[in-house]
Amino acid sequence: MNQPLLAWSRELALDQSTMDDTHREFVDLLNRVAASSEDDLLASLDEFVKHTEEHFGQEERWMEEFAFPPLHCHQGEHANVLEVIREVRKRVADGQVQLGATLTQALAEWFPQHAGSMDAVLAMYMKQIGYVPGGDNTAAIAAAAAAMAEQAAPGCAPGADACGHTAPAENR
Repeated sequence: MNQPLLAWSRELALDQSTMDDTHREFVDLLNRVAASSEDDLLASLDEFVKHTEEHFGQEERWMEEFAFPPLHCHQGEHANVLEVIREVRKRVADGQVQLGATLTQALAEWFPQHAGSMDAVLAMYMKQIGYVPGGDNTAAIAAAAAAMAEQAAPGCAPGADACGHTAPAENR
């Protein structure tokens, strides 16, 4: 049996069960796209696109809920990745199936870096303020607001910012 393009490993785990489960599914679906035949590629891409939209949307809802300081950097990276995935999906539908392999290779290189940096900081912050996905987070949200009030938060600001991302227009 062939090796997966990206294997789930302890290095990808963030010790935040909801995020880890979602990331494991991302890796599984990425590998499914990479292993798809030309006949199955579009269906695999569609499933991957749907998962990735939900995955990124979930993280962004959390970040918005507790006013995560680098929200716009994280959200900007998500938007850029989704734009590329959707464009590749469109081109694969138009017959450029070789782009499926290019996309999966690029994402297999990108994802560990993203998970190990942006998502790791998000998971750490969630733990620090006591935010539990799906739980009663009233105290966690209050703790995050208090921390923000105490000091100017480091990270990205809306609009063009230090990390080079630009907040989506609807957030400016």
